[in-house]
Amino acid sequence: MPSPIALAQQLPEVARAVAAVRQGRSLAEVLPTVPARLRPGVQALTFLTLRHGGETRALLARLARRPPPARVAALLEAALALLLDAEAAYPPYAVVDQAVRALPGVQAPALSGFVNACLRRFLRERDTLLAQIRQGVEARWNHPAWWVQRLQRDHPHHWPAVLAADNRPAPLVLRVNRRQVARAAYQARLAALGWAAQPLGEDGLVLAQAVPVQQLPGWDDGAVSVQDGAAQLAAPLLLGAGLPPGARVLDACAAPGGKTAHLLERADLELWALDVDAARTERIRDTLRRLRLPAAGSRVQVLAADAADPAAWWDGRPFDAILLDAPCTASGIVRRHPDVRWLRRDDDVERLAAQQQRLLRALWPLLRPGGCLLYATCSVFRAEGADVIAAFCAQHRDAQRLPAPGHLLPEGVAADGPVCSAAADPGLDPAAVPDGLLPPDMGDNARRGMDGFFYARLRKG
Repeated sequence: MPSPIALAQQLPEVARAVAAVRQGRSLAEVLPTVPARLRPGVQALTFLTLRHGGETRALLARLARRPPPARVAALLEAALALLLDAEAAYPPYAVVDQAVRALPGVQAPALSGFVNACLRRFLRERDTLLAQIRQGVEARWNHPAWWVQRLQRDHPHHWPAVLAADNRPAPLVLRVNRRQVARAAYQARLAALGWAAQPLGEDGLVLAQAVPVQQLPGWDDGAVSVQDGAAQLAAPLLLGAGLPPGARVLDACAAPGGKTAHLLERADLELWALDVDAARTERIRDTLRRLRLPAAGSRVQVLAADAADPAAWWDGRPFDAILLDAPCTASGIVRRHPDVRWLRRDDDVERLAAQQQRLLRALWPLLRPGGCLLYATCSVFRAEGADVIAAFCAQHRDAQRLPAPGHLLPEGVAADGPVCSAAADPGLDPAAVPDGLLPPDMGDNARRGMDGFFYARLRKG
C-alpha cells in the first residue's frame, strides 16, 4: 500500500494551480499537468481553496503589509482555506508546519518566517479578522461582488441559498446506459460493493459517497457515465417533443458528448454532433466509443464546425429537432468548477448572451416547420436564459413557446417555492420537468444531484 502523501508535497502544486486561476487560467488547463500521483489530493485542496477564495484574499490583504509573490500568496490562500474549513482533516499546527515545509517548492526558504508569522497571526486573531473581512461582499459570500449582485436581481428570494450551494462540493451523479443495463440492476451492483445510490429521474443515480470512476462496475464497457441530474433533462425534454421515428437531430454545441450520448442511449436517430473545436470533437468520439454508441439503426456524424455558420457545413436538409446547449458563463455549475466564479467578469455575461442570440438566429432556419428547438445553458443568470428566449421570441413570430423548466437552481434550491424554481416568465413552467426526474419527495442527496441550468423549448410554427 502506498504511503500517504504529505500535505507539504501537495501544497506547491496547489499553489501553482491557485496562482494560475488568479492569473486567468482555467483549472481544466492546469490540473492535467499535475503529477498523476498527486492529482487527486491537489484537486481537492485546490477546489477547497477556491471555495474560500473571497475570505482568503481578504485575509491576506490584512495579514501582509505588501503583496507577496504570486506563488507564496497562493500557498497562503491554501493554508488559510484549510484553517477556515470546519471539515479539514489537518489540525492547525500541522497546516502551519506543512505550509512552511512546502516553501522550498514555491519560493526561497527565506520566506518561511513570513508565512509562519501570517498563519500564526490568523490563528491568534481569527475571530477579530473574520469579523472585519466579512463586512465585505466577496469575503462574506466567496463570490465576486458583481456575481452576488446579479443573483440578487435575478433570484431575489433564492440568492443566499444559491451561493451557499455553490460553496458545497457536488455529489457524484451517474447516468446509466439503458441500452446496456437497467438502472435498478446497476444500482444493485453498486450496493453489492457497499456503495449506496439514490435514483434521480429515469436514468440517474446519486452516489452517497464519491468513488474514482474507473472503479465503477462496467465503466470501461460503457455501462455508466458521469452526468449531473440537471443535464440529464436535455434528452427527455427534446425527445418528449413528439419527434418522428428515426428523427434527424442536431446537437449544435455537443462536446464533450454527454447529451449526445444520452440521446442515442434513448432513441434511434440520425444525429449530427457539432463542436467548433476540432480537439473537442475527439472527446465526443471518445465518449461514444466508450459507451458503444451509436446504437443499431442510428446514423451519427461528428463534425468540427461552427454552428453559427451553417453555410460551411449544413447539407440543406432541415432537422426535426435541434439541441442548442449554448456557450455560457457556467454560473450554474460552480460547485463542480469553483474556478469559474474567479475567471468570469461581469461583461462576459452580455458578451455570451450576444453569442447565444447569434447561435439561435443561425440555427432557427435549419429547423423544419413543426420541429422543436431545445435551448439550454448551465447558467443561473437570467441574461443567459429567460431574457435570451424572450428577446428571440419577440423577433421571431414563428417561435411558439412550449412548457419547459426555465431556470433550475443548484441543489433544487427553493427557499419559498417549488423544487424547480423557474423565473416568473409566462413561457417557463417548472411543472414541465419530465415525469419522475424531480419527484416532490426526493431525498436530500438526490436534490444535491442538480446543478443550475436553464431550459426552454420552442416549436417552429
